[in-house]
Amino acid sequence: MMQFTGTQPHPLHQINAPCSIPTMNKNQIQRARPWPGFPTSKGLGSYGDANYMEQLLVHCANAIESNDATLAQQILWVLNNIAPPDGDSNQRLTCAFLRALIFRAAKSGTFKMLAAMANIAHCKLSIDIHTFSAIELASFVDLTPWHRFGFTAANAAILEAVEGYSVIHMVDLSLTHCMQIPTLIDAIANRLEGPPLVKVTVAGGTATGENNFPTMLDLSYEELGSKLVNFARSRNVMLEFRVVPSSYADGFSSLIEQLLVQHLLYPESGEALVINCHMMLHYIPEETLSPLSCTNSNPCSLRTMFLKALRGLDPTVVVLVDEDADLTSNNLVCRLRSAFNYLWIPYDAVETFLPKGSKQRQWYEASICWKIENVIAHEGLQRVERLEPKSRWVQRMQSAHFRGLSFSEDVVAEVKTMLDEHAAGWGLKKEEDGLVLTWKGHNVVFSTTWVPA
Repeated sequence: MMQFTGTQPHPLHQINAPCSIPTMNKNQIQRARPWPGFPTSKGLGSYGDANYMEQLLVHCANAIESNDATLAQQILWVLNNIAPPDGDSNQRLTCAFLRALIFRAAKSGTFKMLAAMANIAHCKLSIDIHTFSAIELASFVDLTPWHRFGFTAANAAILEAVEGYSVIHMVDLSLTHCMQIPTLIDAIANRLEGPPLVKVTVAGGTATGENNFPTMLDLSYEELGSKLVNFARSRNVMLEFRVVPSSYADGFSSLIEQLLVQHLLYPESGEALVINCHMMLHYIPEETLSPLSCTNSNPCSLRTMFLKALRGLDPTVVVLVDEDADLTSNNLVCRLRSAFNYLWIPYDAVETFLPKGSKQRQWYEASICWKIENVIAHEGLQRVERLEPKSRWVQRMQSAHFRGLSFSEDVVAEVKTMLDEHAAGWGLKKEEDGLVLTWKGHNVVFSTTWVPA
């Protein structure tokens, strides 16, 4: 347990059907004569089946991209009727994708009728993301292993790597706003050789509203730092907290620059430099967004440059935790398929730990809706959710001259103990280059540990 002691959008299924299409029940949907260019229900699958819904979404996306407004409207209306926002996990997942496709069509300006549909239904296309207090967020991330897995694996690996150091400098690039640190402080406080001095450096946004993606906190990093300092003091650990204005959009260049200056000025400081990357690096632009020419024959990206800059800091250990999916394709349908076949997991898992109608469940599913909207409705710099699978991150780290470390059996045992506190569907895979959290056998989140090669 971490130790820090909105209005829902109008239901899309209420959108009025186009007047040219009669009301259908679910049996009629399967028996209806196919529209021109639309596959038969036999080719799609059974009503309510996830594959059926995915195929409808794919055909709708293709219709939107090809400016076929009539076909897109017809499919959207069918989706409205079979995917209510209060249905089962597959229906709620499909509803979120439906919302994102309507948003994409409406904002493109090419589908005036789709925009009219949304206006007639008073459909609020924006998503209300909850802003957490520190205590709310600490409790929220403990509900599921989605973040706890990375916290547990990373903290255990960090403790092993910094053993014997009297000063630990942790650069925390985390989506969860330092929620991992209190547990780490607790463990450090119990070291036999006594607690070290702990320095924590975080990257603060350089512009107002720049980091307005889940999760959001209702206090500044300076205020959060004061809370952490006080918490550490209560555990007899001296903690220094620093905020460096720096943005993922330029590969945290300001942060890297300050760390590099410190490294050059104090090369023999004797402190352990820990780089903790928890679900933040996928926001750094990669090759599909901004290919750069690192050499005449080898294009690269800010993501590549960031990792090479990290290597130049000669860190004691780098921990990289992220979601194991690929959402980088410039092709909308490819992204839709990849996202649909990954983001069913949080909708399915939520049934095991949050009751229907609870505020926390609303917050949880709103954050997934935001991710889906970003992946489907946006392009260019606005599309910041650019996940890469573990295999690609391993290649990147190796190319930046890092060497992967295997997690010890003690770390694996600690992670398994944490998973025992959650639903039976969660599992753990130990691979040569890291640990992988699974849900019903499907990869969810990976954790890897690296040192300079």
